[in-house]
Amino acid sequence: MEPLPDALPDALREAERLLAAAGVPSPRVDAELLAAHLMGLEAGRAMSRGEVQSAAILGRRAPQGLAELVTRRAAREPLQHLVGTAAFRGLELAVGPGVFVPRPETEQVAEHAVAEALALLAGGDGARVVDLCTGSGAIALAVAHEAPGAEVHAVELDAAAHAWAARNVAAVAPAVRLLRGDARTALRELDGTVDVVVSNPPYVPPGAVPVDPEVAEHDPAVALYGLGADGLEVPRGITAAAVRLLRPGGLFVMEHAEVQDAAARALVTATGAFDDIRTDVDLTGRARMVLARRRADGGVEGSVGVGDSQP
Repeated sequence: MEPLPDALPDALREAERLLAAAGVPSPRVDAELLAAHLMGLEAGRAMSRGEVQSAAILGRRAPQGLAELVTRRAAREPLQHLVGTAAFRGLELAVGPGVFVPRPETEQVAEHAVAEALALLAGGDGARVVDLCTGSGAIALAVAHEAPGAEVHAVELDAAAHAWAARNVAAVAPAVRLLRGDARTALRELDGTVDVVVSNPPYVPPGAVPVDPEVAEHDPAVALYGLGADGLEVPRGITAAAVRLLRPGGLFVMEHAEVQDAAARALVTATGAFDDIRTDVDLTGRARMVLARRRADGGVEGSVGVGDSQP
């Protein structure tokens, strides 16, 4: 562990240099956020960074423990693990080893679910939303927070991820119903009554190891790899669950890799149960999600069955 200078401005410059040399994409931002964490400035990332900069201008000393955190970040331990939280649509969610860290790319997936719930509520209807493979609970909690009055259910099979989700639900929106279970078969009692099914399932093909060490070495494999040669076996199971859960006209939103847009549309089309099947982009303009409406006549389930995958 390399020592850092005592003065905060010098310590931040040295931390930035060390992180840049280690290939960290945003070395200055990360250095400031690590300092903010140690200084107890956790009211929000923008505010924390600004207060760190103000403290540096005033000549404050570097907080104790900064060198250790910088060393761990230089080893490509995720920033979110080091500070214990991840930002998602204005929420600060608890994360750590054993749960997928929510990404900004998924915020647009959540946006569709939030917008649909708000539109239903504004029309005087109820809004029942189901988040499958919820992980940390990010999408479900975004809906509950931004569309108060929506009835939100979240399903997660993995024990470690479920524990993180339970912690976040308790802190952010205790009314969210969190279930530990298999997304293929969970919530049978809601079949045909759900307004929105939304999911960020595992979808990485088995041979496509993520480039970033933060993802490849720290995100749990169960949250990354979608099984099957194309990585879409889990998404097929999620799609089958959406077929049975959604009411006619209900909205399905599912994240996928940017190279899977055609394949994702094809697997949704293959059910015979959806209309208005289309791809949308994330905040960076990449094709990252499939959207579809449950057919008004009910449709048919086609060739996708609940035994086809293991979400």
